[in-house]
Formats: sequence, C-alpha cells, structure tokens
Amino acid sequence: MCKVKVLITNDQAEIKIPTGIRMLIRKCCHAVVESEKLGHDAEVSVLLVNDKKIHALNLEHRGIDRSTDVLSFPLGENGVYDEDIDNGAYLLGDIVISLETALKQSEIYGHSLEREVGFLTVHSMLHLLGYDHEQSSLAERIMREKEEAILTSLGISRDETFTISEHSHQ
Repeated sequence: MCKVKVLITNDQAEIKIPTGIRMLIRKCCHAVVESEKLGHDAEVSVLLVNDKKIHALNLEHRGIDRSTDVLSFPLGENGVYDEDIDNGAYLLGDIVISLETALKQSEIYGHSLEREVGFLTVHSMLHLLGYDHEQSSLAERIMREKEEAILTSLGISRDETFTISEHSHQ
C-alpha cells in the first residue's frame, strides 16, 4: 500500500476548522491515489484559505477575477512527477480550498461542510493526477463518476452524506 503524505496548512480565520476535517482531507487524498492505482508514495499540499486569498490566486494564475471553491496546481504532467529527494515520493502538487466558499456551497446544496470539503479534495486530487473536466463533456462525466465512486467508498456520497450537527462558525 502506498503512503500519501498530506501537508495541510490553515491560512484563514473566518471558518473554524471542524473536528476531523484534516483526517477527512488525508483520507480523500489517499483514496484517490489508491483508486487511480498510482502505485507510488506521494506528497500533496493542501492550503485552506478565505475567499479574498483564493480570489487573488485565481486572478494571478488563471486570469479569472473572482473567488472560487478550489484551485489545483499540479506538479506532474502526463504521469511524470518530480520526486522528493529525501524519500522518493511523487510530488503531486498543491490544492487550495476556500473554506468560506465551501461553507456557502454546503448550505446551498444542503449537505455538510465535511462532504463539500471531501468533494473538493477528491476533485482537486483528480486534477493533480491529470484529469480535466473542462476538456470535454465526456472528460467531465468520467471525472464526476470517479469523484462519486471515491466519495461513496469513503461513506460521504451525495446520497449517504454524514452531517455534523454542531458547526461552530466564527
């Protein structure tokens, strides 16, 4: 079984991080690597930010002048990844999640913040592994099916999502 090192940094103060969210992010990253049969140890960085920060990153890197829910910055291309010189792990890239937008979206879709963060993490991990839903409608469908299969395997599918009754938002 491959190891997946997930470095999680909280760079926002607007949303209190629910208990268990870091473990959920790690489980999602691991589930994607297993599902995609990467067959190699890997490292990924996850940055939790506010809408202002993700807006600036979206403008800087994509030329889109608005906030978004998640950004993916893959380090590999066509299945070729840089390796960590200390441990040989593939450096998959960086995921940036706006917790403010994730919370808004969870309320719009009527599910938990955990389910939304899980979805965004899985979605972004698939981007780091080369999937791109913007290529075509077929590519989008394939990616959506993979996302739902992985989330279902983790018990946070659209139909069976868990909710945590006590969200303490700041």
